[in-house]
Amino acid sequence: QVQLVESGGGLVQAGDSLRLSCAASGRSFSRDSMAWFRQAPGKEREFVACIRWSSGTTYYAESVKGRFTLSRDNAKDTMYLEMNSLKPDDTAVYYCASGSWLAPDKEKNYNYWGQGTQVTVSS
Repeated sequence: QVQLVESGGGLVQAGDSLRLSCAASGRSFSRDSMAWFRQAPGKEREFVACIRWSSGTTYYAESVKGRFTLSRDNAKDTMYLEMNSLKPDDTAVYYCASGSWLAPDKEKNYNYWGQGTQVTVSS
């Protein structure tokens, strides 16, 4: 069992920065990849970014590329998402996930999910 807990969300203005954290706890049989997804009101959950845990290789959705940076700290079992130049369209609940490295931009790739943290960006 793996528990993922997101934190760091909040209310910010457009252009501001925010750093999200995802802390993992419990026994994990494998952690090939971790990712961030987000879901805005009335919209489907969408891929934001992912990282291959062993190598640190990252991929980003086009909508956040160049603005968001994903990283991890192995010693702390924590993944981070640094969000810069935030836009109102970034408003969503952000979810942390852990899974394989088969289709890391797809929800079905992940078997563990956090509870989500709210990010609200005002104009």
